[in-house]
Amino acid sequence: MKIYTKTGDKGETGLGDGSRVGKDSLRVECYGAVDELNACLGLVRSRREDAEVDALLGEVQKDLFALGAQLADPQARVADRKPKAAVTPDHVKRLEDAIDARQEELPPLRAFILPGGSEVGALLHFSRTVCRRAERRVVSLARQEDVDPLVVTYLNRLSDLLFVLARDVNHRSGVPEDTW
Repeated sequence: MKIYTKTGDKGETGLGDGSRVGKDSLRVECYGAVDELNACLGLVRSRREDAEVDALLGEVQKDLFALGAQLADPQARVADRKPKAAVTPDHVKRLEDAIDARQEELPPLRAFILPGGSEVGALLHFSRTVCRRAERRVVSLARQEDVDPLVVTYLNRLSDLLFVLARDVNHRSGVPEDTW
């Protein structure tokens, strides 16, 4: 199988339902932003700093493939055909549980935190901002077309988790937080 198909040479791409849209369509922008976030998390994981964070982010990366599949299917049928493409309340709860567990050990927030710290902490902060952008794009799409509300909820909770993970990684590394 060749990696190139030449079907996108005129600036269009195929969606999950077989329809074709411009590569600059909002739907493509949404799943592209989710893909970019997934690549950012791959960069975090490549540092292999914390096995527990690595395992958690590995699950998140799988979830992001599911979100991307849903966003690439305007008919919203992919999760019916492929159960692994479904995002459920249990996925969101897993994120919330991880946030709660990590946040218990962190000092309370008293000021805004400047993104940075250790290399992995800074990469997690960067990933959080990419996540927020993906969330904003999906919210824009949801104002125009049907989008599973859990996609927005998941991205919102994921950005919270990435913030807490950045703080936790920096705290465990002994790197103080710079505040504003």
